[in-house]
Amino acid sequence: MPPTMLRAWLELARISNLPTVWTNVTAGWLLAGGAPGNPALLWILLAGSLLYTGGMILNDAADVRYDREHRPERPIPGGRVSLMAAWSVGLGMLVAGWFLAVFPGGACWGITSALVGCILFYDFYHKPWGGAVWVMGMCRVLLYAMSGSAVLLCVTCKAPGWSIGLPQALALGAYIVGLTMVARMEAKGASVSWWKSVFARTLLFAPGILAAALVFSTGFMKSAALLVLIFAFAAMVTAATRIMRQGGPAIGRAVGILLAGIALVDALAVSQVSLPLAFAFAVLAPLLRLWQRWIAAT
Repeated sequence: MPPTMLRAWLELARISNLPTVWTNVTAGWLLAGGAPGNPALLWILLAGSLLYTGGMILNDAADVRYDREHRPERPIPGGRVSLMAAWSVGLGMLVAGWFLAVFPGGACWGITSALVGCILFYDFYHKPWGGAVWVMGMCRVLLYAMSGSAVLLCVTCKAPGWSIGLPQALALGAYIVGLTMVARMEAKGASVSWWKSVFARTLLFAPGILAAALVFSTGFMKSAALLVLIFAFAAMVTAATRIMRQGGPAIGRAVGILLAGIALVDALAVSQVSLPLAFAFAVLAPLLRLWQRWIAAT
């Protein structure tokens, strides 16, 4: 494949965000009691990668009319990728992702099907319906759930129950919804009622609030490490929202920071089960921000 065509497909896939899918899947797996070395985790990681990538490609395919008018530089309206190829590859990836998650991965078919349904619903309705932001948040929640269900359905794992990761999954979903709501408020530039602004920012800080509530239930060393992660998360969100208030191109830059920050959200989640992995996730966030300079996150 020529380098220019490869880059076009990577742009369609928003490939710079893909590692956040890996951290989501790994967090859901560990919080459900799964062992890091279990081969089934690799199948779920591959399945999640295909579902994310397919969904992103279909997002552009569904938005082609809008992009032809407002974003002609995108790969499909720019003629670098054909619309038929985008539909074929995107749908093929969703089917392959579902199959790999359910069969070799052992995930719950119902949860995986719900995830695919949410992906498709968001791709088709995020432009005409503002409430689609909640569906986007649910996609990330279901990614956690899909990974956790594979642990629960694995007879050799003897997991204590996926409910362990449910609060963290919901906090991640709230973060995604809050991110989108804040970005849309700033992009419109119109005055927004104070309660909507407070609500959106509360959702954005939800993972940090949840982690703070868990500080006193852990030992001293783990509490100190968790406080460091909470501080890093709060600093990242605060800096991004301040940048966003500048408007214009700054909004896209701030959204990129917050998308890279998904890895930091997962760091807060897995800090309950693995501090080394939590800090590895935290280090990944600024690296993803650097990667976004090559392939845009939005």
